[in-house]
Amino acid sequence: MNADPSGFYQYLISCHPFRALLPVTLLMLAMGCSSLKLDVLAPEYTPAAAPNDLWDELAARRQGDWQVLLSDGGLSLDWRLLAIDSATESIDLQTFLWSHDVVGSMVMDHLIQAADRGVQVKLLIDDTFLAGDDAATLALHEHPNIEYRIYNPYKRRMNGLVIRTLVNLTEFHRLDHRMHNKAMIVDNRVAIVGGRNLADEYYGLHGLANFRDMELLVGGSIITDLTRSFDQYWNDLWSLPVERLSHVTEAPFELEQSRQVTVENTHLHREESDSVRKKRWLQLVDGAYSGEVVLYVDVPAGDNPADSDSAPVQVANEIIALFDQAEEEILIISAYLIPTIDLEGAIERAVDRGVRIRILTNSLRSNNHLAAHSAYRNHIHTLMSHGAKLHEVRADAKQRFLYMFPPTDSKSLALHAKVLVIDDDKVFIGSANLDPRSLKLNTEMGLLVKDQALNKAVRSSVEPDFTKANAWHLELNERDQVTWVSDDLVLTSQPANSFMQRIEDWFISHMPVVEGEM
Repeated sequence: MNADPSGFYQYLISCHPFRALLPVTLLMLAMGCSSLKLDVLAPEYTPAAAPNDLWDELAARRQGDWQVLLSDGGLSLDWRLLAIDSATESIDLQTFLWSHDVVGSMVMDHLIQAADRGVQVKLLIDDTFLAGDDAATLALHEHPNIEYRIYNPYKRRMNGLVIRTLVNLTEFHRLDHRMHNKAMIVDNRVAIVGGRNLADEYYGLHGLANFRDMELLVGGSIITDLTRSFDQYWNDLWSLPVERLSHVTEAPFELEQSRQVTVENTHLHREESDSVRKKRWLQLVDGAYSGEVVLYVDVPAGDNPADSDSAPVQVANEIIALFDQAEEEILIISAYLIPTIDLEGAIERAVDRGVRIRILTNSLRSNNHLAAHSAYRNHIHTLMSHGAKLHEVRADAKQRFLYMFPPTDSKSLALHAKVLVIDDDKVFIGSANLDPRSLKLNTEMGLLVKDQALNKAVRSSVEPDFTKANAWHLELNERDQVTWVSDDLVLTSQPANSFMQRIEDWFISHMPVVEGEM
């Protein structure tokens, strides 16, 4: 549950953990080539929804599928914790990153309180950023009502991302494939799905920089599909119980520190009585949208994550199909945009049919993955020549205070959302970026909702992000050079934190990287 590191190294580790370190592979071969030992476990499944006064009244009040847009980070945290506090039977949580900060500690504390009430809690976490967290995972797992599994784990459990990467180089092809899915399902009745990890920067609480992100809180029959997906990942061969990893031994970890963080941050989420929580849930579903919803989810790795024949491309194929079905307009909000050949083709076909395409992604200055931006900028001219309208987030967006808690202009803004708004009736919100890693290597998930009212709400939410006060508009000048245009500036070079950042970006963009495998 470590915080996401930043900069060039972060991208190389999280998006391609070993490629930057391949020159030392032969050195590490001396450590041996033994693979992680796998045991076939008896399958476990989340029980069917049990009778419950709160959830039964919600179901009677709002029959069928319903959705609530969680565009605001503070609201998302509040409802995430309220859902945990409302649980009586089960909580299934699947995520890519979980930090030791205010948000991570508060979620942990509320989960422990739920487990203390007898709720069966299952935690499935990708292993990318768990270096040094083995004591914490074991401490959680020792609770009788908490099960903790790590997806596609590193065999050699060293502290620190650098050393752990080095000593696991011999398994690079397996470990290159990560679980990027993000979902939380409570009592088999309600769920939250989208782009947010469990860390301060996704909820406006980081002291320096925060992400613009988006999720859906949903209920109805879609929960059956979400639970089935979670069970499939939970029972996957590469989801290992923490106690089965040979490195794990008892180590002191004070869970009370998470409780203390909650006590110190009651302004973020107040504890409420059952009657107050029930009233809030009823008010929520009364104002919810009621679209037809479909789960898009990749199939987990199976016997061998490195097997190209079982590549997780189900979500990618569905996204391409959405582009090919569009008739009027596609809004693309993607934090990391590196179009694959298939995606570029879908964009070109859509524009040829007369479909308007507007894209919002990160600028060099706002992007926390420098290498991702360096790869993206090699596609700028191609995207613009196809007719797509490009917009890049301003780190100093004039309305960035909307995504900070408390509201402030002293923090910078970056984009993390993964949203497609298609025509006037469809919205896709999930975990998948439009880059080769999401579309070819990682497992991803998301919800497609067909509903004009939700479509309108998402449009209303993101339109300010596209304005020149909050985003750079990319235009070609008379010499066919890209310019970055805002409401008060016109730049002929990329907006950046410094001249050195531009130099690093240029250097990385000329590195011989196989983009389709990034």
